[in-house]
Amino acid sequence: MMHAIFYGRGHSITLAVRNLYRQRRRALLALTILCGGVVAFLLAGGFIHWIFQDMRESTIHSQLGHIQVTRPGYFREGLGDPYNYLLPSDMSVVENAIGPGARTVAPRLAFSGLLSKDEATVSFVGEGIDPAKEAPITRAITIVDGQDLTASPPDSVLLGEGLAANLDAAPGDRVVLLATTASGGVNAVELTVAGLFATITKEYDDTVLRAPIEVARKLMRVEGATSWVVLLNETDQTERVTQALRAQLPASEFEIIPWSELADFYNKTVELFSRQVGVVRLLIALIVVLSISNTLSMAVIERTGEIGTSMALGVRRRGILELFVLEGVLLGLAGGAIGVALGYVLGQIISAIGIPMPPPPGMARGYIGEISISPALALDAFLLAFVTTLVASLFPAWKASRMNIVDALRHQR
Repeated sequence: MMHAIFYGRGHSITLAVRNLYRQRRRALLALTILCGGVVAFLLAGGFIHWIFQDMRESTIHSQLGHIQVTRPGYFREGLGDPYNYLLPSDMSVVENAIGPGARTVAPRLAFSGLLSKDEATVSFVGEGIDPAKEAPITRAITIVDGQDLTASPPDSVLLGEGLAANLDAAPGDRVVLLATTASGGVNAVELTVAGLFATITKEYDDTVLRAPIEVARKLMRVEGATSWVVLLNETDQTERVTQALRAQLPASEFEIIPWSELADFYNKTVELFSRQVGVVRLLIALIVVLSISNTLSMAVIERTGEIGTSMALGVRRRGILELFVLEGVLLGLAGGAIGVALGYVLGQIISAIGIPMPPPPGMARGYIGEISISPALALDAFLLAFVTTLVASLFPAWKASRMNIVDALRHQR
């Protein structure tokens, strides 16, 4: 039976623990519901968090780098006429501004035209690159056949997997690139296919080829580059380095663009999945609130006589309210802590096994997923258990505190 008088907050907590232990079946049911909700939220959120991390790094290390330096307005107005927005060949102004924070700074020259092999001709979008400087940036590009440009002669070209399929080209084939030069003339070069590559984006693989930047300059009859791509040591440095470059380089000559402003597909994916996590959080919160509220309401009904006796012996209504709220708080703390621990262990086990996933829309290949539970996600899950349980305990606690003493003493008599 509940004690008649509370001797401070410490005694109230002790009494709440005893009451939970006395009704351990009901408490274990509540803890099971809480732990199940926390584990489900952690696994779903951890999987999506891993997708965000993997897609972010794959996007950075296959296409965008961390930062791109261009002439002002290039990505808004210059894609149709890139050679009016050329940067110089000398990149020292950026290299000096960044200092040791950059792993590499690589020039790129955008160009486009027609790609021919035998009787087949398709259009392409090209990137002229410096193979040695580009290598750290493109570690997420998979060479599916042949070899990379770093191990190939200067007159070589890399084709996207889909582009090569449209042309029926394979490593070792000779292909012709035909393009309109910056001055309006027509020029062509004959190159050897060094290899075929694939990225996380099928649309990119279906249209893009990569050639040494000197070949691209020769084809387009220009000098310089359309962008300088910066790869940093850590992705978390992006914002700081972006602001530093904007402060040091004149805005009239250079535009500093972080990868996040260029990764449209990534941003839309994050927005979509974040909404899904929000829906999962809401559903779990509703299940926990309804389940815990029902569990505590049943406890109030079963302990009506005890509540009446305690109030008759001098326990104030506020004390009754505090006791039941404390029981809910203790359930929330225990359920949150146990659920986070179980979710972390299960996440590690699932990650070790791997989650085979089919190719999602816009991607060419499936992947092996993992569960990545960050400290922020673990805290979110713990607070989800604690707050929902606290909310669920308020109505039963209020109901218990508003009982009529006489009616409570007559209960089940």
